[in-house]
Amino acid sequence: SMKKPAGALDGVRVIDLTRVLSGPYCTQILGDHGADVVKIEPPQGDEVRDWGPPFGPSPGDDAASYFVGINRNKRSLGLDLARADAREVLLRLLEGADVMVHNYKSGQLERWGLGYAETLARRFPRLIYCHITGFGAEGALGGLPGYDGAVQAVAGLMSVNGNEQSGPLRIGIPIVDMGSGLNAVIGILLALHDRHRTGKGQAIDVSLYDSAIGFLHPQAANYLMSGKLPRLTGNAHPNIAPYDCFATRTKPIFLAVGNN
Repeated sequence: SMKKPAGALDGVRVIDLTRVLSGPYCTQILGDHGADVVKIEPPQGDEVRDWGPPFGPSPGDDAASYFVGINRNKRSLGLDLARADAREVLLRLLEGADVMVHNYKSGQLERWGLGYAETLARRFPRLIYCHITGFGAEGALGGLPGYDGAVQAVAGLMSVNGNEQSGPLRIGIPIVDMGSGLNAVIGILLALHDRHRTGKGQAIDVSLYDSAIGFLHPQAANYLMSGKLPRLTGNAHPNIAPYDCFATRTKPIFLAVGNN
């Protein structure tokens, strides 16, 4: 029989302690490329199993489409990490792991004796540890939880989306969560590459807020050069024209014109 070609991450084992969206999206991408992903959920499950309708029969399950859409190519295990015996199971799983991803609040793993610097880096020097948070661990907003919509608001994405009539609008897709998931994938791949050279893993810190600030292009560059605050431009582009939606006799059309 024809053997399926192995993915680029074949042989990489990922312990996935994430829930909701940015972390699961990250680990799904790793799984799509052949990584062996073991998703560890709290006993009540990842909360987005309830984020429906629609709910659909997936094998042995009737999870929301929201959950199904970002958790393919994973095996699942329920563990209550507040219990010492469950933490022992996690440590056994980490013995054969290359990557661990989590989005617990800053300080939670440390309270369980599973902190990166104190415990994991010493026991598993090759482990790549990725922590996804709302605002990072330190600084004025450090430790605050973050959901996509709240971060879109506070980072300024909503301030450039919408028009004068609508006012600031949430972008219709969870761009901050998904972009943070992509940044986490990039960080993990960089660390896997670096490990070939050094033989050591490292800690990766991904925050939704940092990701959102990084998406503010060209508005941030425009502001830093001109000193003028970006404004709501609706469908139009802040720098070039014609790049907008135009009415016709029938349907509106979008012209995206970057050069003559």
